[in-house]
Amino acid sequence: MTQLRCIAIDDEPFALEIIADNIKQIPFLELTATYSDPLEAMNVLKRGQVDLLFLDIQMPTITGLQFLRTMPDKPLTIITTAYQQYALDGFDLDVVDYLLKPIPFDRFQKAVAKAQELFVLKKLSDHLLAEPKPDIERLDSFVIYSEYKQIRIELDDVLYVEGMKDYVKIFLQSQPRPVLTRLNLKNIQKRLPEHLFCRVHQSFIVSVKKITAYQRTRLFIRKQEIPVGGRFVYEFERIMAARILV
Repeated sequence: MTQLRCIAIDDEPFALEIIADNIKQIPFLELTATYSDPLEAMNVLKRGQVDLLFLDIQMPTITGLQFLRTMPDKPLTIITTAYQQYALDGFDLDVVDYLLKPIPFDRFQKAVAKAQELFVLKKLSDHLLAEPKPDIERLDSFVIYSEYKQIRIELDDVLYVEGMKDYVKIFLQSQPRPVLTRLNLKNIQKRLPEHLFCRVHQSFIVSVKKITAYQRTRLFIRKQEIPVGGRFVYEFERIMAARILV
């Protein structure tokens, strides 16, 4: 069983002891360090040596939320705090869960189980992304991991892709519901041929041949309106002009 390397940050020694005791009871967790000051943990986090972070919010030097905002590549994070009012801010920062002190052990178990699931999904998605595929496969399809299984996506079936932080929604013409997978838009873009797909916005990639109408700042695929971001306009117009000339 793969263990998640954990650290805990809290300015209260007793709170750190409780987290440490809870972690000892979970086979797939390994506590590597505890810190009373978030800034002391910065180096180990920057080196990518942490899979799961337990983080308090109210601390003297810097709040947990401020600390999270300073990290471009955050590990999976579980907030541990006595203050319920910060929950929405925490989830805006894509935390795994938000635990209110005192933390019941069954609630702790539920949170770390969710973290383990996300960790496994990310590892599998990274593996699929790095795995070399035969050229013929890349021409007409690609494979993703969604809902605990591998799914093959036919390129011709893709309408557009919408990015949602560490997830993407892949909208297909063959089914009403999008396919959700834990990849970012940049990673999906690597799998899509440039002559068939175009990045038109920070959050959208579209199948060029599925576009039914367009203007400079927006396009339509079926009845769905999709914005065209300012820095993507030139490339989008170039691609569309080339298609008209063909």
